[in-house]
Amino acid sequence: MDLRRKLPPRPPSITNNNNNKSVTVDRSTSPVPSPKASDALPLPLYLTNTIFFTLFFSVAYYLLHRWRDKIRSSTPLHVVTLSELTAIVSLIASFIYLLGFFGIDFVQSFISTSRGEEEEDGCFDNEVEDGSEQQQQQQPKPRFIDQVLISEEDEEIVKAVVSGSVPSYSLESKLNEDCYRAALIRRQAVERMTGRSLLGLGMEGFDYKSILGQCCEMPVGYVQVPVGIAGPLLVNGCEYMVPMATTEGCLVASANRGCKAIYCSGGATAILLKDGMTRAPVVRFATAERASQLKFFLEDGDNFDTLSVVFNK
Repeated sequence: MDLRRKLPPRPPSITNNNNNKSVTVDRSTSPVPSPKASDALPLPLYLTNTIFFTLFFSVAYYLLHRWRDKIRSSTPLHVVTLSELTAIVSLIASFIYLLGFFGIDFVQSFISTSRGEEEEDGCFDNEVEDGSEQQQQQQPKPRFIDQVLISEEDEEIVKAVVSGSVPSYSLESKLNEDCYRAALIRRQAVERMTGRSLLGLGMEGFDYKSILGQCCEMPVGYVQVPVGIAGPLLVNGCEYMVPMATTEGCLVASANRGCKAIYCSGGATAILLKDGMTRAPVVRFATAERASQLKFFLEDGDNFDTLSVVFNK
């Protein structure tokens, strides 16, 4: 079998005789695909690989099964039958093929990569200027702060907050509880002081007045949190659907399973004994030994009552 690859015939040159001008195009320099080791195979590459892969694993399974039977029957492993000998030869042959195939493929890919780098090096000197221009165009642009149109009055307040003459926490009171405007001014001041953009932080579509003096001070935006629903929760004979805002995986699912268990068991009963708020004093000592002495001192009920009178004044 002839393993040599025939090169494609050289195409004829093209001559243009228009206006007595001859232009010859030589196509002899067109790239010719390099021969591969897989071209010597009589079957397609994917089919040959499938056959040898199947042969390797099936023969290996057969030999392991036979050797297990020999170990159980106390038969020497070196005593082989004709089928076992054929299986061993097939295993070695398929292993050599797979090792050689992947080895040749690795060497070919390495050689083709090195050739491609040499050809690119030859053309690199002519494209230095073009490459530098493209590199300058692909450089990441600096991050700018949000360009939000605000009035001249708000601009003066932003400058005052940046300079420190106007405290950031007092914007709501100075603007007659215009909470959205206060948050916008504070947001602009933060961007100018840090030089970083808050574009990814939500601003529109939130009622900032609803959190004034409630749960968040000096807001500059809000973050969306996914809300799941668990239930129904049967408490005191009433069913409740419980919304849960969280980013913790499996939390809502666990709560929903608990609600189902409570519902199937007949529901839960809740009794409110007291509604209030407690505060505890904090005492600081120079050493841990002094703190432990206070702990032992308060274990006496009389000492605890004496100290509680002082703290509750």
